[in-house]
Amino acid sequence: MDGDTGALQAKVLTVSDGVVAGTRLDRSGEALEQRLGVAGFDVVDRSVVADGVDTVAGALLSQCGGFAGLVVTTGGTGFGPRDLTPEGTRQVLEREAPGLAEAMRLVNPLGRLSRGLAGTVGRALVVNTPGSTSGAVECLDAVLDVIPHALRLLAGEREH
Repeated sequence: MDGDTGALQAKVLTVSDGVVAGTRLDRSGEALEQRLGVAGFDVVDRSVVADGVDTVAGALLSQCGGFAGLVVTTGGTGFGPRDLTPEGTRQVLEREAPGLAEAMRLVNPLGRLSRGLAGTVGRALVVNTPGSTSGAVECLDAVLDVIPHALRLLAGEREH
């Protein structure tokens, strides 16, 4: 969050071997960026990383370092052999936010197959969404209403 304007800031991290290799388009990352913009977020970074525990953990540490805002990942939350986003995310999370992850799982029946996590790294809030375009946006929409409040609390504001 920008201290001067109160603007909500976000970053989008696409986790996909195919997008990194140039054999797939980053449709879910693009859709998340658009949805965040409509919701009033300033998307200050959008990047892509290959699947894998260490690549995801490293990218998240880089994204979250010194950042106060929302970091949304897309991809790697399922049961495929390279779907390791939750494992990489778990390595860097300081505090998990299971209510957010559970709310995202409830958006449709396929959500029960998501292993995505949510939680904090410093003053950043990380949420894992699926790699499908519709799934990513649906999962984000499931928690978007409470994200501004969560970010204000992470920034140290007291709203009681």
